[in-house]
Amino acid sequence: MRILVTGGAGYIGSVVTEYLLDRGYRVIVVDDLSTGHRDAVDKRAEFVKQNLLDAEPLREILANDIDAVCHFAAFSRVGESMTNPVKYYRNNVGGALALLDSMKRTGVRFFLFSSTAAVYGEPEEIPITEDSRLNPVNPYGNTKYAIERLLEDCSSAWGLKSLSLRYFNAAGASELHGEDHRPESHLIPLVLDAVEGKRDELVVFGDDYPTEDGTCIRDYIHVRDLATAHILGLEKLADGYSGALNLGSGRGFSVLEIIEAVSRVTGEKVPYTVGKRRTGDPVSLVASSEKAASVLGWKRAFPEIEKIIEDAYSWRMRFPKGYRE
Repeated sequence: MRILVTGGAGYIGSVVTEYLLDRGYRVIVVDDLSTGHRDAVDKRAEFVKQNLLDAEPLREILANDIDAVCHFAAFSRVGESMTNPVKYYRNNVGGALALLDSMKRTGVRFFLFSSTAAVYGEPEEIPITEDSRLNPVNPYGNTKYAIERLLEDCSSAWGLKSLSLRYFNAAGASELHGEDHRPESHLIPLVLDAVEGKRDELVVFGDDYPTEDGTCIRDYIHVRDLATAHILGLEKLADGYSGALNLGSGRGFSVLEIIEAVSRVTGEKVPYTVGKRRTGDPVSLVASSEKAASVLGWKRAFPEIEKIIEDAYSWRMRFPKGYRE
């Protein structure tokens, strides 16, 4: 199969591309490099620097024997989405609209969407299941929810087969690809920055939440396990499955627990201070993956938080300055 990966110069997209190629898929990566890195694109993949809103070149790519699309191209910083929602709707929803329109015109019918468990907002119960109420609390989550609704409508209108994979915090690294956001906003790399002296100290956004230690709780999934789930998702799409699945651990970790885990892995003390709460942050976000296990046969190979942190740290030691470009 020939797969188009949008956002394949980004963190998760690059690892999924690596896994697809390892399993014999032919891959073309489309990325405008606004947040991704050229060096993150696997050398075995064909690369096109392209914005999804530029419709005609996109259609030409899709018409070139593309069997399915894996869509990762999105802005994902919750805080920024709160202050600049138009930017997020234009890129995330606008890009998906343009992509789906081009797919319809070229006859490509399989769409694997990198969604987020942020579509659930502040959950009423933990762990979150696919039957939980969808009620995003920030513009980033709203854009992903809008795309999921769009996929349902396209499925009804012209037979699109789509699978939305909902997850929270991807972490860790593969042998080739790791996390290098600029600026960085994810907790584990921020904690590692503090350990390595790349920042004076970590700021913990609030310690007065109704949790055991007062800090927010989040679900963490190894990026390798996410890549495996996407491979299985493509296979399930080819069998005619459409829907949405959670990729979760069923076990969350607080901010302070992550800090303690990083200290154990690195042997270093993490300097941090406590700041004010960040707008749009739910108290606890932990998802169940029981349905994904049943539908996809997916099982996490790297469930331990220490292994996730160890792989992230190891990649940073091999690439201390991240990607060159």
